This record gives sequence, structure tokens and C-alpha cells, in this order.
Amino acid sequence: MSLTLIVLLPFLGALLPAIMIRAGRNTCAMATGSVTLLALILLASLAPAVMAGEVIHVRYEWLPALGLNVNFFLDGLGLLFATLILGIGLLIIIYARFYLSKSDPMGRFYVFLLLFQGAMIGIVTSDNILLLLIFWELTSLSSFLLIGYWKHLPEGRQGARMALTVTGAGGLAMIAGMLILGNIVGSYDISVILQHGDMIKSSPLYALATVLVLLGCLTKSAQFPFHFWLPHAMAAPTPVSAYLHSATMVKAGLFLMARLWPVLAGTDEWFYIVATSGLITMVMGAWIAMFKDDLKGLLAYSTVSHLGLITMLFGFGTPLAAVAGIFHIINHATFKAALFMTAGIIDHGTGTRSIRRLGGIASLMPIAATIGVIAAASMGGMPPFNGFLSKEMMLDESLHMAWLGQDWVFPVLVTVGALFSVAYAFRFIVHVFLGPKQPVYPEHPHDPGFGMWGPPAFLTVLVVLIGLFPAVVAGPLVEVTSRAVIGGELPEFHLALWHGFNTPLMLSAVAIIGGLLLLWRHPGLMNATKNLSRPEAKAMFDGFIEKLVGLARFMTDLLHSGSLQLYLSFMIVAAIAIGLAGFYTHDGYLPGTRELLPVSVPVVIAWALLMLTCAASVILHYNRLLVLLFVGVIGLIVSLGFIYLSAPDLALTQISVEVVTVILMMLALNILPKETPRESTAGRRFRDILIAVVAGLGMGGAVWAVMTRDGVTIADYYLQNSLTRGGGHNVVNVILVDFRGYDTFGEITVLGIAALTIFALVESVASGKAAARLASWVKEHRESAERHPLMMVIATRVMLPLSLMVGVYIFLRGHNEPGGGFIAGLVVSIALIMQYMASGFGWTQNRMRANYHAMIALGVIAAALTGMGAWVAGYPFLTSTFGHFHIPFIGDIELASAMGFDLGVFLTVVGAVMLALAKLSQVERMAEHSDINTEPMDHDPSSGRPLTSPQQNEA
Repeated sequence: MSLTLIVLLPFLGALLPAIMIRAGRNTCAMATGSVTLLALILLASLAPAVMAGEVIHVRYEWLPALGLNVNFFLDGLGLLFATLILGIGLLIIIYARFYLSKSDPMGRFYVFLLLFQGAMIGIVTSDNILLLLIFWELTSLSSFLLIGYWKHLPEGRQGARMALTVTGAGGLAMIAGMLILGNIVGSYDISVILQHGDMIKSSPLYALATVLVLLGCLTKSAQFPFHFWLPHAMAAPTPVSAYLHSATMVKAGLFLMARLWPVLAGTDEWFYIVATSGLITMVMGAWIAMFKDDLKGLLAYSTVSHLGLITMLFGFGTPLAAVAGIFHIINHATFKAALFMTAGIIDHGTGTRSIRRLGGIASLMPIAATIGVIAAASMGGMPPFNGFLSKEMMLDESLHMAWLGQDWVFPVLVTVGALFSVAYAFRFIVHVFLGPKQPVYPEHPHDPGFGMWGPPAFLTVLVVLIGLFPAVVAGPLVEVTSRAVIGGELPEFHLALWHGFNTPLMLSAVAIIGGLLLLWRHPGLMNATKNLSRPEAKAMFDGFIEKLVGLARFMTDLLHSGSLQLYLSFMIVAAIAIGLAGFYTHDGYLPGTRELLPVSVPVVIAWALLMLTCAASVILHYNRLLVLLFVGVIGLIVSLGFIYLSAPDLALTQISVEVVTVILMMLALNILPKETPRESTAGRRFRDILIAVVAGLGMGGAVWAVMTRDGVTIADYYLQNSLTRGGGHNVVNVILVDFRGYDTFGEITVLGIAALTIFALVESVASGKAAARLASWVKEHRESAERHPLMMVIATRVMLPLSLMVGVYIFLRGHNEPGGGFIAGLVVSIALIMQYMASGFGWTQNRMRANYHAMIALGVIAAALTGMGAWVAGYPFLTSTFGHFHIPFIGDIELASAMGFDLGVFLTVVGAVMLALAKLSQVERMAEHSDINTEPMDHDPSSGRPLTSPQQNEA
């Protein structure tokens, strides 16, 4: 439970800064820091068990059928990264309180920071790759918010977009790779995957999975050729740079390489991709860093270089190289976070980050100088600091590596990279803190308060302690972490400042002397290289995005023309192509074995009439009224087909739906043009006819193939379990309210939304210019002189109670006989519609004061409450129950909980139909001028509220 709470605390705590900022900046910072501190304390409580070799597991089932479970585990690797995330995160929270100005919204900053912190903790503790992928993408989104925190700066927005684009694209590739790994092993649990390294490496999908996973890792950790986003992300505030780009976000890729090292490392594919990318990144980043004048720019490229160093070590694929990589992760996090915070202090104290405008500030800012010199010396690999130790281990491992059979490549190039590192580290020291003072600084240099220099000073102390006493301070953590990474016995290694005179020490001496010589000749190198043409990553990225946007715009203009006809054509042609591909790739067509049913004369007549009306609907589609009549005929024939095939429920539903829709469509058609314009050309009509004929033949062939073959269908299950498990003989109704009740619940919700949409659309017609046009509309057709025939009025009023009784009867018997809430709702709606047609809208509406909005809402709520009632009994949502009861004078009856659900269906159907009718009838009345037979309306037809003003009554 503690592990789960560690993951959840940052997400839950993200609410605090937004609330506590109103209590002041100090209170806000304290609230934020307390969240991280509590998580760090909980982590510390688990640390002794992990350091003793135990792996802590927490498992929650979520979607086990899909392999998606909320599983967390904490081993040595997770402990290391969680400590860095929470520990440095706490220091950054303190630092940011004093770094951010009063104009910066601190509450928003801390919210983003905690969201990012929670996502990172989720990554390093996830024991399910699908869960890890969720947290992985959350880091991209939250880092986007942090990098673009200063949204008033164009470079901040640009850097945020670039980071999100590159890391997001890599994350998409990584998703595919991780899914392949889970598919190879048969489990998405990381702890299970780590036990099947041999199976993964022997799989034919290993190379593909490795490349895809590494795309995610290399983009996240800014490795060549994806390194360019990290320097542009330095437009973020310094606390963001210190946290994301030294200790957390860029380390996520390294973490995943370390996590999957046991199952992916040790092959040629892994070596040449990872080690080569790391080597190039290390040397290139160090070279570029030497010529950067902006402090954060120098540190950004130095970060790129050191990330390349760690990536190269993991790429070597040897256990001792992995140990060196783990050790350098710790060292880099300490000195680089301290350096970024020092850069912020210098910017804060002098008003500039430009090295050209600095120099000689050691005496003016002694505290910042002390911190900066120690951290920079460690960054350059100078003894006796921690960076020197891991650099020595790296140089030693490079001596045992050969690239394409050449054993000199790695030792020479890593020494060159180390030489450049010494040069830019000493440039940071000499050109910023030493040398002559500038005549004028943008602001008078001064050390800040403890709130700003305390966090980097704490990290600097760790730099010194680890360097002097590595086996004591960092040894146990390196050991337990390395054991988790390697997944087996640890190689023999000894963390110490002095290993005697050996080849790595000689290479270090070469790097230090060469770096100092480069620093001595730095002005000349600057002049010699400033005019060299070099690829500009930002320009290349912007150009690529511009081309991509242009291509997207071209495809959008080509495909999204606004023609629904064209879209439908694409869909149908694609379906035809897929069907033909499946047909021709099969072994061959085999005719079905089921005997055909006899075809009687009435069936042939009905079929011919159906074909005739369908063809007439297509040919005469421009005549809307005529097509509406054809559609009604088609619906009637389909209903007869349902009756012929012994499906009375479907027949009742089809007939009821046809009656309701035809009446509503005729109401709408009365205020619309009676004919549609003929827009299609002859060529387009020929194309549409061809597509329709081929698609129709294909669908007919598919239906024929299915119906002429024997097979087991789900219908058998429904037939066998309808009575025993659903308590009803009417299989169709039991399916709707029980077996597939969730589908029905969604359908009635959509039906209610559709009715509200009709209400909203028609409501806009009842006001403004549209209402004025309706009021002045001169109808083109003659109307009957007798709008409400007396015989029809009397008949409908007499039939109303009988019709309502029939509706209730159909509703009550629906569980065992043809009927149910949907059909009953339609029957009652038809009975009410007949009152509107016979007696007029005003007369009927004045006597039926119903709030149709409330009726729809009650229907959906009744269905939902029925489903939720199952939870009380400990069953899944919408699980129904039933029983038989004896009632005196009535007899034995059956009651099912599904009746409550059916009542919700009934109310929703009646409310939706009547709301649509009320609004359409209201617009119809607006189009009428004077009719002495029309009774005025005295209340709102949709809500039931009285109309009080004469203007409303007139409307």
C-alpha cells in the first residue's frame, strides 16, 4: 500500500498548490514540498527491504483479459530513480520558491511539477508495460507544460512543441515495440518479461522490437540523431532545466534501457545501435558545448554529451559497463542539477547568462563560485570528485570494446570526448568565475539567500563525499541497483578514488592536458569555427514540420472536400476491396449445404414490391414526399418479412417506428422544399450506380454464404439461457434488458441526445430572422378547409384510453411475450400523435402538460439506477434478477428487476418522440397565419411551463 501511495501522492498533491497559492507563496511552496517529502519518507521506509535484496510488489486487477493491470514493483533500479526523482524534486521545489518572480504564477508551476513527478514515479515503479506506457506519455505532456511555462516567450513555446513532437513520436514507436515484447512472452508484466530474455532474443521479432523500443529511449534521452530538442527546451525556467534535463525526464530513456537490459542487451543489434548512438552523442555534444556562450546552452549540450556516455556504457552490453552506467547516472544527477541551479543563481545575481559578459565574479559571488567550481570540476572528470570515478570506469570499459573489429575506435573517441568535456568544464570555471572583472555587469553581482544556494550546495556536498568515499556513500546503492539491472551475479568491482597507475589514468591525464590546451586556444578556435557552415537542427526541424503540415494540408484538401457522398464512396469501396481480398485469398468458394426454404407466391410478390419501391426511391429521390411514402412502404414490407420469419417483436418495432418517423418527417417536410436540387453529373451518377451495384452484390453474396451454411451462433446461447438466467420467455426482450442491457442503455442515451439536438435546432428556428421568414411564408400548396375533421377527433379521443391500455399491456407482457418498453413507448407515442393530428397542436398540448426534457432524464436515470442496483447485491452493472410471487385474488405472477430498466426505455422513447413532435409542431404553427379552429397554446410545449406574455402566446 505504501508503494501505491508513493505513486499517487504527487497526483493527489497537485491539487494543493492551486488551492494554497491564495494563502501566499511560502504556504504554497510548503504544501508542495510536504507532498514530495511525505512520498520520500514512505520511500525511505521501503528502502531497507529493497537494499536487503527484496522486491516489493503491489498488484491490482483492472482489465486482466487485455493484460492491463495496475501492477507496481520496487527493486534496486526503481529505488535509485525514485530517490533521484523525489530527492532532487524536493530541492527544486525549495529552489523554485526563491527563483520565480512575483509575476510568475507559482501555483501553476507547482501543479505542473507534481504532475510530472507523479508520471516519472509511475514509470520507474510500473510492473506492466501498458501502465508504463501511460505514464511515459504523461511525462511528455507534463514536460510540455513545464517547458512552455513562460508561454509569453516564443522560444519557450517552440521548445515545448519540439520536445513534445520528438519524444511523443518516439513514444508512439516504443508502444509498438513494447507490445511486441509482451506478445513474444505472453505477458505484459515487466517482472515476467525480465525472466524470458532468451525467448525474446531468439524470437524473429527481436530486432524489430528492439529498434522500436530504442526509438522511444533515444528520443527521450536526446541521443543522436534526436539530440536537438534538449537545448531548445532550455527556454524553460532554470528549475525546470535542473529537474527535467538532469535528473528526471532525460533519464527516463536511460531507465528503460537499464530496465530492459537483461532481455535486450548482449546482441550485435543492441551494441551497434545503442553504443554507436551514445558514442556519437557524447563526442558531438561535448564539441558543441565548448562554443556555447549561454550558460544554460553550455550545460544543455554537456547534458547531451553525458547522456551519450551513459547510453554508450549500456550499449556495451557487459555487466561491468552497466555498473559504470549506473554509477554515472548518480554522479551526473548530482553535479548537473547543482550546475543548472548555479546558472540560475548567476543569472539571478548578475542579470545575464552570457559568458562573454561575465568573468571575475568569484570574489563577488563566493558561494555561487564555490558550488559552481566543484560541480563543474566533477562534470569535467577531475579528481577527487565523483565524476572522475565514473569517467575512469568508462575509459576502462572502452579499452575492451571493438567497433567493426577495430579495437582503437572506442578508446580514442571516448578520450576525445573526455578532452572536450574538460575544456567546456574549465571554460565554465575560468571564464565565469576567474579572470579579470568586467567593467560593468547588467546587475551588481551578489549571492542570493540560502533558499537558492542551499539546494545546489547540498548536491555539491554529495559530489565531494561520493568522490572521497565512494564505497561508503554510493557503494551499497550502486550494488543493489546494478544487481537489478544485470539480473544475475554482479561482476567484481571496487569503487575507489585511486586504482594505481593504469591505462585509464593515462587516458584521463591526456584528456585533462588536452582540455586545458583547448581552453588556452579557445578564442582562436571560436574564430576558426564561427564561419563554418553547420547544420542547424532548429531550421531542419522547422522545415520538416512545415513540409509535414503542407502534406497534411494537401491530403486534407484532397480527401476532406466536405462531400458526404465522397466520404461514403471511400468507405464502401474500401469495404468492397477488403471483401474481395478475403474472397480471393481463400482456398476457394465452397457452396453451402443448407437446404433453401420454399418460396411461395406471396413472398415473391412482396420481394418484387420491395425491389420496385427501393428502385423507385433511388430514381425519384429528388421528390421528398414521394420518397417518404416509398420508405413507409419499404418498412411495411420489411415488417411483413419479420412476421413471415416468426419475429413478431421485430415486426411490431418496425411498424411502430415507421409510423412515428413518417409522421415526424412529414411535419419537418412541410416547412422544407419539396424537391432536392439535382446536383450530380451523369459521370458521377454512373460512378455511384457502379459502386452501389457492386457493394449490393457483395453484401448479398455474403448474406447468402452465411445463411446457406450451418454453424454455431450466439443465438443458441440466448435461447438456452433466456429463461433460466433472465427469467423471460421472450428472448428478444431479455437480450435487450439483460444480456446486452449496456448496449440498450447507450442507445436510449443516444436517443435522448438526438431529441435534445432536434429541440436545440428547431428552437433556433423559432426566433430571429428564421421566425420572421416563417411568419411571412406563403404556402405553394392548397390546404384542406377542414383542418380537424369531427369524425377523426371523436375517434381518436375514444381510442386514446384503449391505446394507452394497449401500451401498458404490451409493456407488462414484454418479458415473456412480444412487447417491452421500446414497443410500448412507440405505441403510446402513436396514440398521443393521433391526438395532435386530429384535435390540433394547441388543444392537445394544453391538456397534456408534460415536461418532455424531464421525461427523457427520468428514463435514463431509471435505467441507470436499475443497473446500479445490482452493485448493492455485489453483482456487475445491469445484472438482473427475477422471482415468482403469489398475490391473493390475482394469482401467481413473475417480477423481474429488468422491469425498472424497461420503464426507463419506455420513458425515454415517449419523451424523445414527443419532444421532437412538440418542437416541430410549434414551428408548424408559426408558419400558419389565421385559423379559427386552432386553439391558442397557454404553456411551453417542451418544458410544460406556462406562457405569461401575450407575445409568447402569439408565438
